[in-house]
Amino acid sequence: MKLGIVGLPNVGKSTLFNAITKASAEVANYPFCTIEPNIGLVNVPDERLNILTKMHESKKTVPATIEFFDIAGLVKGAGKGEGLGNKFLSNIKETDAIVEVLRCFEDENITHVDGSVDPIRDIETINYELIYSDLELVDKILPKREKVARADKNARVEVEVLKKIKNVLENEKNASSANLNEEEKKLIKAYQFLTTKPIIYVCNVSEDELSDANNNENVNKVKEYAKKEKSHVTVVSAKAELEISQLENETEKKEFFEMLGIKNSGLDDLIKDSYKTLNLISFLTTGKDETRAWTINKGSTALEAAGKIHTDIQRGFIKAEIINFDKLEEVGSLQKAKELGLLRQEGKEYIMQDGDVTNFKFNV
Repeated sequence: MKLGIVGLPNVGKSTLFNAITKASAEVANYPFCTIEPNIGLVNVPDERLNILTKMHESKKTVPATIEFFDIAGLVKGAGKGEGLGNKFLSNIKETDAIVEVLRCFEDENITHVDGSVDPIRDIETINYELIYSDLELVDKILPKREKVARADKNARVEVEVLKKIKNVLENEKNASSANLNEEEKKLIKAYQFLTTKPIIYVCNVSEDELSDANNNENVNKVKEYAKKEKSHVTVVSAKAELEISQLENETEKKEFFEMLGIKNSGLDDLIKDSYKTLNLISFLTTGKDETRAWTINKGSTALEAAGKIHTDIQRGFIKAEIINFDKLEEVGSLQKAKELGLLRQEGKEYIMQDGDVTNFKFNV
């Protein structure tokens, strides 16, 4: 899973990125601090893996991962060359979703590129630049595809789809609002239009506001805005998350959470929201050699899940032995589950569930 982090300058993007990845991306109180994209790979927290590793004395534990791309801050007019322009938006073309970081706190010591804190204005600025970037792409590829379409019937259909997208973009609407059917979406999938990607809004608040974020006026404005789009909103304090990420002792982390008046890290919430937004789940494999989490689309079959591990397993699929994690934890081990006859035998068409602990039987 790949997520692109965007936002205006000085909203806390790079601080959040540092907290997520424990990386050393430069953070400073001036616009355009981030020029080249920072890229970080982060493990998805999943306590089930720790329990399974301990249960089966696994030699290795492999969590699912998310790749985060932190790009330069956008400003109004970037598409027309203001600031650094929007050329760096190409760095998030291949991401699965966009994380928009919004400043929802007041601090006279941290400048705002537009002079005041207004997350809805920031959303509109960012979204306009994403639209402008997509429009630039359409204007570039449409004439070329029109030439091909003179001799290629399939290209003619693609041209009509691109014209639909161009029309909505020119009306300052996202490409996702073009009302395309599944076949039309497949035709333009390779172009990776930014405004077809789902968005997760991250409200960055001060440490003092974390425990009472529901009474933050700016946060509530973002939630109302996101509700119309059916987008997820995650509330974090990037500054606090950075401090938390530097604590290695779990007891210290717990004490820090208590001091802030929160139950868990906002970054954990962001990762959960990412899974919900992209309709993803995890199935698990475990044994003496390794315990691992595998990320798949919700609704995937056992055959598709097998292919996630290896194409040979998918090709030679016989059956899947499955027990859900909660039941396995209750029993105590896979061996015990087998003795009690609790491992289900599932075929190719079985729809995988989050937390399914799975062993594939195959023959190649």
